[in-house]
Amino acid sequence: MTIPRPASPFWRFCYENSLLLVVGLLILLSLGGQFVTGWYDYNDELREMGLAELTAGQYLTSGHFLEATFENWESEFLQMALYVLLTVWLRQKGSSESKKLYEEEDVDAEPDPRKEGAPWPVRRGGWVLALYKNSLSIAFFVLFLASVWLHAKGGAEVYSIEQVHQGKAAVNVWTYFATSRFWFESLQNWQSEFLSIVSIVGLSIFLRQHGSPESKPVDAAHSETGR
Repeated sequence: MTIPRPASPFWRFCYENSLLLVVGLLILLSLGGQFVTGWYDYNDELREMGLAELTAGQYLTSGHFLEATFENWESEFLQMALYVLLTVWLRQKGSSESKKLYEEEDVDAEPDPRKEGAPWPVRRGGWVLALYKNSLSIAFFVLFLASVWLHAKGGAEVYSIEQVHQGKAAVNVWTYFATSRFWFESLQNWQSEFLSIVSIVGLSIFLRQHGSPESKPVDAAHSETGR
């Protein structure tokens, strides 16, 4: 069935970008909720320690908000980076998330610079093309490393406030990297992201969602691999 193209440029833009727009809105709403609840929660902690409470503007740039945000983002970017790379070489029989077991797929073909609409790096070739061929995983790993740093930066600030309140020495970012607290915060999020990969890869072998590109066709055999 062909879906009619919206006549209005605005509604056409909304329809053609609806997935990113809706998920982007969900991110903003949940981040806003995290900000408000985190602000109240952290001020409760500061009050208990006899320290001055933070204004909303101060909380926005505080270590508490930074740590809470980026310790989650780092695990998301790690999950996506590893998933993109692992699915290049590894297979799972029957999963819609896997490439086919033995056949070559379009994504394995060498890029053709003569193809209509080919991106500029493909037409340019050389090292630019080599970089572009791996740009998705590179971008995710860069975002992961940036998030790790911001997580540690925020965490070091919060940890130092607690340490000073207890009469102990403050720590810098590099020292915080060596604490069990940093790794506990990271690993509890990493394992949940790896679990989500196992869930979508494994469940898509036997379960279906009609209309979703992440699912095999409803009438596909359980052993059929790929979309």
